[in-house]
Amino acid sequence: MIGIKLIEHIFKAASISRWNDYPRMANLVELDKQAHKFIIAYFIAKMEKNVDMRRIIEAGIFEFLSRVVVTDIRPDVYREIVKQKKDEVNAWVLSKLEPMIEGLEEGKFLKRFEHYLRSDEYEKEKLILRAASYFATKWEFNIIYQTSQFLSDIEEIKSKVEEELEDYYELIGARKIALNQKIAKIIDLSGRLRFQKRWAQTPRIPETAVLGHMLVVAILSYFYSLEIKACDTRLEYNFYCALFHDLPESLTRDIISPVKYGIEGLHTLIGEYEMKLIDERILPFVPIEFRAEFAYILGIRKDENGVFIKNEFENRSFKNNQVGVCSGSLDSLNSNEYKAIDGKALKYCDKLAAFIEAGLSISYGVKSKELESGFWDMYDFFKDYSSINGVNFFKICETLIEDFKLTRP
Repeated sequence: MIGIKLIEHIFKAASISRWNDYPRMANLVELDKQAHKFIIAYFIAKMEKNVDMRRIIEAGIFEFLSRVVVTDIRPDVYREIVKQKKDEVNAWVLSKLEPMIEGLEEGKFLKRFEHYLRSDEYEKEKLILRAASYFATKWEFNIIYQTSQFLSDIEEIKSKVEEELEDYYELIGARKIALNQKIAKIIDLSGRLRFQKRWAQTPRIPETAVLGHMLVVAILSYFYSLEIKACDTRLEYNFYCALFHDLPESLTRDIISPVKYGIEGLHTLIGEYEMKLIDERILPFVPIEFRAEFAYILGIRKDENGVFIKNEFENRSFKNNQVGVCSGSLDSLNSNEYKAIDGKALKYCDKLAAFIEAGLSISYGVKSKELESGFWDMYDFFKDYSSINGVNFFKICETLIEDFKLTRP
């Protein structure tokens, strides 16, 4: 489904510092910025008409993978180079990425990547992604500005950032975010997840935040969806369910599993309080025209007693604004009308992302008893529940262990 080289490329973004020539209150990294960009792009795209969400997802992944290749080039310098050397730059980027992606989807993914770089067909998608990138960058700049007002060029940078907003005014969502309307509150909540660290109680390399983790899980869900030949909406909803699966942690913080499950009844209590906060501080700020759909993505539904519950990791469908829970395979619902979500598989993707986070750090020599214990516990989980929809997650784990050159203590 995905190989070690591509995994390392994705996680390289967690080590790429942004604004590193300015003083920062917190380390701002590319992986978090890209995750924030995907979240903002979702809301902007949903407020436009006739936007192909699968194309938004794929274009965003293409741009993310490309950005990691050209990370050493400052964005303003890169834009100037592309104006004059676009074909040469694209060819160079592809030459770096091709060995990592050529086997995905029997080469079809690479062909779509090449087409995206060379085609003018994605004009609307590129505009939405540029706008999303702008707002994610502007969110970061608001942090930078607080610590950089003594620098001689900071007001000039501030003016340029503010002037760029005009380029995106044709997009309804961009105008609403700029006016600091309701949707801007969710954008802000999402951004705060970059300050919540994964595996908070143990040292780890590369350090990742909850925000970046959400994007990693979403990308794994995308490649899983390709592997099972999911229809467009199934791929779309899988991706966005994974992308938003930890959004409520912006309200409750990331509570580690030993604490969450170590006290009887605590998990249920946290879940109930989480639902209350979602109902008060997230859903009211989502535009009414797709609020029910967004609640579905978050895994919110009514049980048989009419009580709202949340379970993002259950198989489900969404037709005529009604949620259907599916205990078995979703193959019979692999049609755009059902908007199916492979919740159980997304749980596997979430655990696989954590497995990779721990394994990479251990392979780099930064480890603790807790990290090693968590790593091998997840390995045992996949050993017991190896496959889902024909995708063998345990085999992926075994391959990664070989690539990490790890042996069980």
